[in-house]
Amino acid sequence: MGQGNYAWVLFILLSSSLAGCLSEDSSEPKINLIVDSDKKSGTLVESYSDGELISTTNVSIDFDFSLTTADNNLLTFGIETMDGRSPIMVNASSNSIIRVDFYKHGIYNISAYAIDEENLQQKTTITIQIDLKIEWVESNTNNPKTLTFDPNPANGGPNPVMIEINSIVENPSLIEDIETGGQSVQISWNIVDEQNDVCQKKTAQIADGDSDSWYTIHFNTFLIHELSIIYEDGQDNINVNQSITILYDS
Repeated sequence: MGQGNYAWVLFILLSSSLAGCLSEDSSEPKINLIVDSDKKSGTLVESYSDGELISTTNVSIDFDFSLTTADNNLLTFGIETMDGRSPIMVNASSNSIIRVDFYKHGIYNISAYAIDEENLQQKTTITIQIDLKIEWVESNTNNPKTLTFDPNPANGGPNPVMIEINSIVENPSLIEDIETGGQSVQISWNIVDEQNDVCQKKTAQIADGDSDSWYTIHFNTFLIHELSIIYEDGQDNINVNQSITILYDS
């Protein structure tokens, strides 16, 4: 065989090899997964009156898969909350929105995924931050109840960064006190952990018709705590309005 024939055979072999590689790559099905959420964070709110839970506001987040495309027909969109719940799935041909309700505070590294008709699956991770605010009101009391709060996340994720506490105690003037004159009251605020250690404390003398407040930040987010208001001295009843916020970002 002449030199020209060898060159021609080599050209044909190389051309066939390259064509096969290009064809093989382009035939692999793909999913271009794009997921948007209407928010990346939220705050749960628990409201208490005289120590009784009266309402809870949960956080709902919508995850939008409508911009996701694929070479094959898409069958399923899904969300795994990674907190022990079963995955939330929808039929991709009729729905592209998944709403997820969050009931506990924590950092959630959720998994969003799409599955096509050939069972090909594509995943992505989305981080969601859920804080908790406890609103607490007591009226006309001389024995305030203890507010217990647990900063540990139920989903096993990272602990919060800090706890913000804002408490207001009022010593209101009463109609019957107009002639006799009301009395001042002495109280103390205490933050106590589950090992019965007093973490922070403040005392206040509150005159009749006056109020005092305590704002503080607490950084021990690994133990269950109690916020208590101790009635040290006085006879007048007081009103309490306070909040505790468990925060994952300062």
